[in-house]
Amino acid sequence: MSTFVAEIIGTAVLILLGDGVVAGVSLNKSKAKDSGWIVITFAWGLAVSMGVFASGEISGAHLNPAVTVGLASIGKFPWAEVPMYIFAQLIGAFIGAVLVWLTYLPHWKETESQESKLAVFCTAPAIRDYGKNMLTEIIGTFMLVFGILFIGTNNLQNGVSALSVGLLVFVIGMSLGGPTGYAINPARDLGPRIAHAILPIHGKGKSDWKYSWVPVIGPIIGGIIGAFTFNLIF
Repeated sequence: MSTFVAEIIGTAVLILLGDGVVAGVSLNKSKAKDSGWIVITFAWGLAVSMGVFASGEISGAHLNPAVTVGLASIGKFPWAEVPMYIFAQLIGAFIGAVLVWLTYLPHWKETESQESKLAVFCTAPAIRDYGKNMLTEIIGTFMLVFGILFIGTNNLQNGVSALSVGLLVFVIGMSLGGPTGYAINPARDLGPRIAHAILPIHGKGKSDWKYSWVPVIGPIIGGIIGAFTFNLIF
């Protein structure tokens, strides 16, 4: 398997399980309806771990353009491969979102809230203030990339490392995710947002493209800062 395919598969697994839990909690007549924030953040952490398990041995399981660019910015990943990795991540995220849509196919019509339907696919701020929302994404992604790098310095076995990254994402969601829904990953937000715009989702409403740049630019900046900070300290 190529690194390109591995990044597609790993990111698709991440989004299928991550967006899937949001669908379960948000959509009407789901057995998981209203399970709450802890269920969402815990499942997202496990989703990241499963994505890492799926592709880590082959591609390094970046699954996130902010990770890819962050690593490249400090010389830990070749810039020549960055576009290919990001393209694969976007494809995987789109595929994962389509699978979530298919999984919950009867529930879209049963759910009146356009906001709840959009939340399955992408993030939205609790208080809309683009500058402050981007700052939140920068801080969250800084912690993600900085944390991934210091987890990597401990020479953990691959399985333990994957679970550690999942726990990192879990605690970021619990601690820092409230203001924006913690995209901390441009592909995680943009790929499914494109799926929301394209798919024939019953009564879906708009895809909120006015906000879409925040969970793309913020995480890239945060990832670069996190990588440079790690390099500076360690």
